[in-house]
Amino acid sequence: MPTLTASKKSNRSAVRAGRPAPELILGDLWEFDPAPESADPKLKARYELFIDGKFVAPKGGRYFDSINPANEQKLAEIALAGPADVDAAYAAAQRAYDGVWGKLPGRERAKYLYRIARLLQDRAREFAVAETLDGGKPIKESRDFDVPMAAAHFFYHAGWADKLDYVAPGRKVAPLGVVGQVIPWNFPLLMCAWKLAPALAMGNTVVLKPAETTSITALKLAEIFQDAGLPPGVVNFVTGAGEVGAAVMNHPTPAKIAFTGSTEVGKIIMRGLAGTDKKMTMELGGKAANIVFDDAPIDQAVEGIVNGIFFNQGHVCCAGSRLLVQESVAAKVLAKLKNRIRTLRVGDPMDKNTDIGAINSREQLDKITRLVAAGVKEGGEMFQPACKLPAKGFYFRPTIFSGVSMSSRVAREEIFGPVLSILTFRTVDEAIEKANNTAYGLSAGVWTDKGSRILKMSTELKAGVVWANTYNKFDPTSPFGGYKESGFGREGGRQGLLDYCKLV
Repeated sequence: MPTLTASKKSNRSAVRAGRPAPELILGDLWEFDPAPESADPKLKARYELFIDGKFVAPKGGRYFDSINPANEQKLAEIALAGPADVDAAYAAAQRAYDGVWGKLPGRERAKYLYRIARLLQDRAREFAVAETLDGGKPIKESRDFDVPMAAAHFFYHAGWADKLDYVAPGRKVAPLGVVGQVIPWNFPLLMCAWKLAPALAMGNTVVLKPAETTSITALKLAEIFQDAGLPPGVVNFVTGAGEVGAAVMNHPTPAKIAFTGSTEVGKIIMRGLAGTDKKMTMELGGKAANIVFDDAPIDQAVEGIVNGIFFNQGHVCCAGSRLLVQESVAAKVLAKLKNRIRTLRVGDPMDKNTDIGAINSREQLDKITRLVAAGVKEGGEMFQPACKLPAKGFYFRPTIFSGVSMSSRVAREEIFGPVLSILTFRTVDEAIEKANNTAYGLSAGVWTDKGSRILKMSTELKAGVVWANTYNKFDPTSPFGGYKESGFGREGGRQGLLDYCKLV
């Protein structure tokens, strides 16, 4: 083990005691040897569209590059779908529903979903590396959460497929038919599983568009569908940017559309579908409040705060990007948070030592930079640890804003980056009022020793999910979704299945 210098010893003592150590910087810590993940992601030079069970070239013959955000190098070429490709995908989905999938007994559909889950487990390391290369998140997050949870969703919904008579007690359920889905870039593989597994279990067929910056793992999942023997046309992937998503959402074929993305785009989709008979579910933006009371386990809360906003680079719509702290412990929590983020390692997402990887794209990095600059201009006190960032790639230091007002942009707008805004409160009612004073309502966290207070907060907070003394915990059996401008409908659990069926 390396020998600590006197200054390093004093810094470590300060950290253990919970006192600030302003001189502590990343260079003062033990340096780890590089620990890159070595699994082969088996990437292709070019990925085609997946329509009717086959990989096919786009009719327009156009492709775009998928860029590794960690080093700005090209990973692969991705097919750019056009209106004719979207038409072909929906035609294939309709044939598959009418001819095979809609008529197949639930117990037979379950076999395919189980097979997909097992094949995904078999190739877990390969998919984790591909996810990290394409999206920029640390390999330990892709490896330990994204891929296992994606497989868990297929397993869970496979278990439901032959038990659909129990989804709505006293009623019979039937599939809707063809479903159109669009997913974002922050959890490419997991969002595929969230969307596809309940739709397939219920007997629907799907046309799905992944995000243009993170299409690779969806197209690799299509390889698993082929290996699993999934009937042609049951799942179809069309890739491209916003105009392709608009074509998927506005097409006349689907009986339902499901969208996860920004609130602004969700509003556009809803306006476009107004007056139609299509069912919709929307999981949109968020500005979650993480609320810490004076009787909370502070060290545990600090770890939960870091997990809720920094370990995922703030790239989750339910990220705890607003921290509400009771005044009597605000200074203590801030000091501990500063010490904690000084130890976070920002760098190569493929290194297993990395805590914060790359921002997904140059566009997203520019947005984060603009909003942080606005936070400084509006009078927030900004803290960033003095860590070195790689010369190439899209990186941003973990950032804390204290002294923030409710009207500040960093406290109101979804940043989708490793940026935390801290506000204070005195009473329970004030905490509830401030937490609910937002257009969003996706999630919240409560840290306190009092069970009665947790129960009160869970009923008063206008959020689809409220975590108690933890944060960012997910399970396929538990429904997830929001209120207000965070959307409507649920994904996961029995409630998620109900959004993919009609009651007869």
